[in-house]
Amino acid sequence: MKILIMGTGGVGGYYGGLLAQKGHDVTFIARGAHLEALQASGLQVKSVHGDFHIFPVKAMANPAEAGVADLILFCVKTYDTDDAAALIRPAVGPHTAVISLQNGVEAAERIGKVIGSKHVLGGVAQISSLIEAPGVVRQVSHFRHIIFGEMDGHISERARAIEAVLKEAEITVEISTDIQKALWTKLIFISAASGLGALTRLPIGDWRNVAETRTLATSLMREIEAVARAQGIELDTDVVEKRLAFIDSAAPQIKASMQLDLETGRQFELDSIIGVIGRQGRQHGIATPIADFIYASLLPIQQKALSNKAGGR
Repeated sequence: MKILIMGTGGVGGYYGGLLAQKGHDVTFIARGAHLEALQASGLQVKSVHGDFHIFPVKAMANPAEAGVADLILFCVKTYDTDDAAALIRPAVGPHTAVISLQNGVEAAERIGKVIGSKHVLGGVAQISSLIEAPGVVRQVSHFRHIIFGEMDGHISERARAIEAVLKEAEITVEISTDIQKALWTKLIFISAASGLGALTRLPIGDWRNVAETRTLATSLMREIEAVARAQGIELDTDVVEKRLAFIDSAAPQIKASMQLDLETGRQFELDSIIGVIGRQGRQHGIATPIADFIYASLLPIQQKALSNKAGGR
């Protein structure tokens, strides 16, 4: 299968590396020093499931040079969604499938507005992985799970074909008939992990068992659950308890990607992971005081990161 990885960060780099290992025609879209390292030395993956090295790799900055793909794994940060969707247009043919593996609950719709909704499937990536150095991806979670599905819930032939390719690469895969439920279920987890991690600047194992902090995380999860249910998302009745159990089962040293970006002074996904809760809550008359507090607390840090980026520092 001809596969384009739009955004070769921790997620795209790891999953793309697994697919390249199995002989698929994989093109990695990257930029800067990371791109230069990929072109010069290939992709090095350090993983709890086993290290590997792909060389040479097809890596470039412009998706238009890659040709039409069968599958595009869309893995850019959510704040780059609209620009990145425009860039992949030349790689989207009549039968190209695009799976968003981004955080949040709005990315698939945004991509569809740019390239056509018929091409887009929703996706959830459950993984902890990051760029350790240019050309080097480190994957630290025992889980490497992808949930994806058609936006209308039917199980298509293309979904089955993609499932087979991902399974062959030893990725844990699930086709969902209710991808909105999967997206909101992940948001309940990732908002708590990102928000509390960013506030405390501590790995998950250092804050999850502090009673007061756990209460804050649980309250945030309840707010997200209420916002989802207000718009007809049929979450499990014990969704919060299950997400808390998932937090408890995570390796204690894990930090969410939003927290890692914040700690290194980069722009982070504040709006799509935290801001979305208050925005959609207000649309449906749901109070979200915990989400609003976390958003307001982190917003000055985000604005400083954007200011530094604009100033070239």
